[in-house]
Amino acid sequence: MSTTTKYELLEAIRERYLKASRHIKKLMLDEFCSITKYSRKYTIRLLHSQVSGKSIQNLSRRGRKKVYDDPMILDVLTSIWQKTNLPCSKRLKEILPLWLPFFTKYPLPEDIREKLLSISPASIDRLMAHFKAKYTKMGLSTTKPGSILKKHIPIKTSQWDETQPGFLEADTVAHCGSSVDGTFVFTINCVDIASTWSEQRATWGKGERGVSAAIQDIEDTLPFDLKGFDCDNGSEFLNWHLYRYLTHDRKRPVNMTRSRAYQKNDNAHIENKNWTHIRQYLGYQRFDKPELVDLLNDLFTSEWNLYFNFFIPSMKLIDKYREGSKIVKKHDKPKTPYQRLMESEYIDPNTKNRLTKIFHSLDPFQLQKQMMIKIKNIIRIVNSPG
Repeated sequence: MSTTTKYELLEAIRERYLKASRHIKKLMLDEFCSITKYSRKYTIRLLHSQVSGKSIQNLSRRGRKKVYDDPMILDVLTSIWQKTNLPCSKRLKEILPLWLPFFTKYPLPEDIREKLLSISPASIDRLMAHFKAKYTKMGLSTTKPGSILKKHIPIKTSQWDETQPGFLEADTVAHCGSSVDGTFVFTINCVDIASTWSEQRATWGKGERGVSAAIQDIEDTLPFDLKGFDCDNGSEFLNWHLYRYLTHDRKRPVNMTRSRAYQKNDNAHIENKNWTHIRQYLGYQRFDKPELVDLLNDLFTSEWNLYFNFFIPSMKLIDKYREGSKIVKKHDKPKTPYQRLMESEYIDPNTKNRLTKIFHSLDPFQLQKQMMIKIKNIIRIVNSPG
């Protein structure tokens, strides 16, 4: 029941209440309080006071004037929210300035554009509350121990604290469906700790040579030098091919480290990207057709790479401490990998100029559209018989 309706009911019974006997007043109060949920004393005060008809009409106008009640604001928010794969409000707040210049669904009035650029994460949450949905993580582990090189590759248990780009965490994502039998496609996923720049490559199976070739191709496309490489204990990483490539076959060896066995938090950065950058887009189906490798790599090295690294911001954990029984985590402002590289003092001006030219040549809506076309084609092949 609205406040206006409650006051209208109050006006309807006031005259009868004031003329009633003590017993009837008690019954009327019981009924009114039961309907409106008002306290008894407050109801008595209202019944003995006078509220004009004009005051009743203005009750719904109390409080601060609504700023974001234009339906166009909600439509733009939901459109960009869906195009960027349902980010949280803090990330969506930082996405809006990057995507709004390319919004062409319909012309945006200047006042609407200004409101969208000034809206807070809390207001976004309030406006989009009924659009939110929950997702659950699932999948199969395909990590098999690679013990032959464990004594050569040290365990790194401390939290990554590298402030300069070039230190990668790597993992494999198995597109095996509900069974790990046979051969199927794997995605090699790498993320830079300092900038959150990510690269992905597909391989048929996870043989030593295929994974090493994928890592070499990833290094060739990075906008910074590779300085460190951290992985789990899987045999696809702990092998002589990759070990020689990273530590022996170069003038400046890469610092190769590994996590503790069965401790996923040691690779927390890449574990998170496995979900946000792979599973949310490609799902959990079985990719057991060899032709999918080339299709995935075409996607990863074009639209996919540009979309995530230039237009999708993420938050980084900057502090974590305990207060009593609670663990308090503090994150920085959401930024894209491109923005973090542009702010880094370790990236040379030529590289920054090259990245800036690439950024200004891109349209995120077109990138997302092309990505969806290629992903739908991949899923169609996955679901086709034979």
